[in-house]
Amino acid sequence: MKKLYLGVLAALMVACTDPKTPSEQSFNASQQNKQEKKPPVSKEVIRDFIQSIPSPVEISVLIKEQGAKYDHNVLNPTDKMANYNSKFKQALNLGIYSTDLGYANIYDQKQDAIRYLDAVKTMADGLSLGQFFDFNTIRRLASNSNNLDSLLLITTQNFEKINAHLQEQDRANLSALILTGGWIEALYLTCEVEKKHPDPAFKERIGEQKVILDQLLLILDFYKDDPNINKLITDLSVLQQNFAKVEVTYVYKESTMKEVDGVMMVVDNSTSKINVTDEDINNIFNQTVAIRNQVTK
Repeated sequence: MKKLYLGVLAALMVACTDPKTPSEQSFNASQQNKQEKKPPVSKEVIRDFIQSIPSPVEISVLIKEQGAKYDHNVLNPTDKMANYNSKFKQALNLGIYSTDLGYANIYDQKQDAIRYLDAVKTMADGLSLGQFFDFNTIRRLASNSNNLDSLLLITTQNFEKINAHLQEQDRANLSALILTGGWIEALYLTCEVEKKHPDPAFKERIGEQKVILDQLLLILDFYKDDPNINKLITDLSVLQQNFAKVEVTYVYKESTMKEVDGVMMVVDNSTSKINVTDEDINNIFNQTVAIRNQVTK
């Protein structure tokens, strides 16, 4: 299975009027608390995890190469971003809008890309992370699939810097939420396309997410004391049950080294055999939609 991360933040070209619920208040208060009950997840763990996540940009390329037409309606509307005034929602939707931005760029949908670029910037600024994005460079690279290796390098480095920054500020839980949002949206888009354009390549990519979800839940569990994250874990655990029947068999092949912009990177050449039924795909899709509806409302 090819394991690359062009960044949930990669795709990164880069206030709600209702009163806050008690859970939102507790989440926001936790951002100011410098005495966390537990130390943050180590940067090594986060690094290993982001290297295992299939890239949202790669997924967008796969969708386009399989002949699926661009569909604006499957993306999270940018007019919702005013609703995301809690750190919890901003982090999740930074990941979601980043994935949508990557999708729009791969299809060269400039007007949509501009809208989603603005949404990404708004979410990043809300989390005080806007300084980590070179929006012009990332947008230029993402508009050309020949630049994906360079985009991979830049966005992976960006996320590592963001994660280190958040850990220094005792906000490492936001890293996990950004990753989660991007992963949910990438899975959702792939399921939507598979539903309309059944293809073994899409089924395989969906089935591969069984292992990624297991790893994601291990990281989120570290922050389960927060009621919002605990609810998210509960919803994702239902999705994990939907993945239970999916069979993943790995075929090991020795990794190789590859130079990208003067930096040597390890390329995982291992492959996987996925056994996933139409019923599995349908169950995974329905629960993914339910989770996405919750985090984007």
